[in-house]
Amino acid sequence: MNEGPLHNLIKMLSSLPGLGNRSARRIALHLLAKRESVMLPLARALQDTAENIKDCSICGNLDMHDPCSICTDDRREQHTLCVVAQVSDLWAIERTNAFKGPYHVLGGLLSALDGIGPSDLRIRQLVERSENGAFQEIILALSATVDGQSTAHYIADQLDTAAIKVTRLAHGVPVGGELDYLDDGTITTALKSRSNAV
Repeated sequence: MNEGPLHNLIKMLSSLPGLGNRSARRIALHLLAKRESVMLPLARALQDTAENIKDCSICGNLDMHDPCSICTDDRREQHTLCVVAQVSDLWAIERTNAFKGPYHVLGGLLSALDGIGPSDLRIRQLVERSENGAFQEIILALSATVDGQSTAHYIADQLDTAAIKVTRLAHGVPVGGELDYLDDGTITTALKSRSNAV
């Protein structure tokens, strides 16, 4: 079974994030066992998504329209911009209903190991958006990883000339977290980022 459509399906499934060869085989067999109820509707959904979902030319979000529904929503607060690495991060923040402004999706994080430099991300577009004078604050909602921190520092340097407040998400003790189970770096960051008790 080293060729043919089933082999190709397994190979393509195993290339998806989080799926290995064994998981891909199980999924392929499940799809084949349920061709009419699962496999064919999935194929139509993939085709429909490929044909109709667009990248927003303003923020980088995924939507059926360009510009996306977030960028065209005039009810959103326009003085604060939230910068995220991926569309999944945008969705995570939107789920909270805690942020009501526009976004900017970078398309990844700077990574020397993976060969991802500033020109591979939407940093230039972010700087251009910041220069129009509409934003008073830019929130860097990037992960607390080495790549996330280096990307945040690089962007902060690029925005240093603009008269805009550049902030980052607080890092530290998660809600419901117990100190005994946290790593030293998280506790240290939480101590340095402490705020007034209310």
